[in-house]
Amino acid sequence: MNERSDVGMDAEAKGLEASLHQLLHRHHHNSLILAHHTEKAKKDAIRKAERVSDLLVEAVNGGVQDSFINQKRIELEIRTLSATITRFMKQTDQWLAATHALNTALKEIGDFENWMKILEYDCKSITAAIQNIHQE
Repeated sequence: MNERSDVGMDAEAKGLEASLHQLLHRHHHNSLILAHHTEKAKKDAIRKAERVSDLLVEAVNGGVQDSFINQKRIELEIRTLSATITRFMKQTDQWLAATHALNTALKEIGDFENWMKILEYDCKSITAAIQNIHQE
């Protein structure tokens, strides 16, 4: 009976060993599957985080780019307005010079007209004096 019980125990031990081996194998297999799913989820999370980061960078850069474009447009408009102001200043200076020249010419004409009136009065006075002398 001892031999039989030893054989039964051996068979039982081999069965337990086989069951343990099978459990270890299943555990190892499940661990590999879980590691694979974990790695896949990690890669997916990293990929999605990169996408979110890219979208945020694009959103920020889009605003910066719009601001840069607007700044360049404003600078161009400032240069254009500055050139226009300079042109108007030169034109205004020319108008002021022309107005001054016209005023000077009118003043000279007024002076000449006054001189002519004085000369005409003198001529009439001389003519009247000569006529008075001639009539006497």
